[in-house]
Amino acid sequence: MINKELAVVYCESLFGEMDGKTANGLTRYSNKYEIAGIIDSTKAGLDAGEVLDDEANGIPIYKDLQEALERKGDSVTIFIYGMAPLSGAFSSTDRDVIFYAMERSLDIVNGLHDFLTDDEDFTRKAAECNVQLHDIRKQQDIKQRSVFTGDISKVECPKIAVLGTDSAVGKRTTSVLLTQALQDLGLNAIMIATGQTGVIQGAEFGVPLDALKEQFISGEMEKAIIGAWEAKQPDVIILEGQGSLSHPAYLSSCFIIRGGQPEAIIVQHPPKRESLGDYPDIKMPDLQDEIELIEVFSKSPVIGIAINHEKMSDSEMDETIESYQEQFQIPTTDILKFGCDSLIANILTTFPQLQVKLT
Repeated sequence: MINKELAVVYCESLFGEMDGKTANGLTRYSNKYEIAGIIDSTKAGLDAGEVLDDEANGIPIYKDLQEALERKGDSVTIFIYGMAPLSGAFSSTDRDVIFYAMERSLDIVNGLHDFLTDDEDFTRKAAECNVQLHDIRKQQDIKQRSVFTGDISKVECPKIAVLGTDSAVGKRTTSVLLTQALQDLGLNAIMIATGQTGVIQGAEFGVPLDALKEQFISGEMEKAIIGAWEAKQPDVIILEGQGSLSHPAYLSSCFIIRGGQPEAIIVQHPPKRESLGDYPDIKMPDLQDEIELIEVFSKSPVIGIAINHEKMSDSEMDETIESYQEQFQIPTTDILKFGCDSLIANILTTFPQLQVKLT
C-alpha cells in the first residue's frame, strides 16, 4: 500500500472550471497524494466531488489555507498549486498564499511555467522555513535531451492515444479511467502522462512535454514509452493527450503522435463548447474535421469518442451519444456518467491479441 502524503490544493475561484484542471484532476484521482481539501472561497463549505461530478467524495472545500490547516492540523505537509492559467504566472495574491504556506511548513508543488526555484524571494523564504519547492514543469534532468530514434517500433503492445478537440476537455481523466478499466479486466495496462497534472497525480511513466525544448519532445515521448515497455512489458499502453492537433496555440498533440506512434485514437470532445477554452474568438473545430485531421496525421484510426458533458442535460447527452454513434459508426460515451465499457469492447475488437490474453 502506498503511503500518501496529505496535501491541500489551492484553486481560488477556479475549482470545477477549465483553468482549475489540476485541482479537478487531483480531486478525481491521485496515486501520490491524499487530498485533504481544496481551497476556493467561492465554493467553501461544499464537497469537491459534488461540485465536479454530482457525487460526494468527502474532500471538503475551504475558504482559505488557514481554515484548511485549522481543520486538518499538522498532518498536512504539501501545498499544491492547482490552477493552470493561460498566462502561466502567479498573481500577487497567489504569491502571498504561497509565502504563507511556507510559513506553515508546507512543501510547495507547482505546475506552472513560472518557476518558484528561479525566484529569489521564494527560494529565500523556502530556506528560512526549511521547506522544499517542486517545479513540475521545470526540466529536472539535463539528460532529457533525447531525439527520436525509431526504437518505438520495438514496443510490441498496442498504443492508444486519447486526443481531443481542445485543452481541458477530459483527456487525462479518460486516460486514467481507461487504464484502470483495462487493469480491472486483468490486462497489464500502463498510462504515459504527458502533462504536469498527470505527473503530480503520481503517474509512474511520463514527462510534462511542454517543459522540454521542441527538438527533444518527440524523443522524450518515445523514451517514456520504451521505458514503460522495458520495465513492465505491458499488454497495452494509453497515451495521455494534450491540447488538440488543430489548436493554434498548442503543439503537444503533434509530438505525442510522432513520438508515440499510436495504433489507435480515442477522441475527447465537449459538444456544447462553442469556442476554444482560452480563446473566445476562435470557434471550436468540427468533430468530423478533427477526426479526419487526426487520422490523416497519425495514419491510425479513431476507434471511439468520449464526450465531455459540460453544460449538457441528460437528454442532450443521450441524444448526442446516439447521434455520434450513427454518424461515425464508432462507440461513443461519457465516461464519467456512463463508464467506458463500449470503448473497452472496441479496443478488444480492434486489438484481438488483448482479447486472447483474457481467455
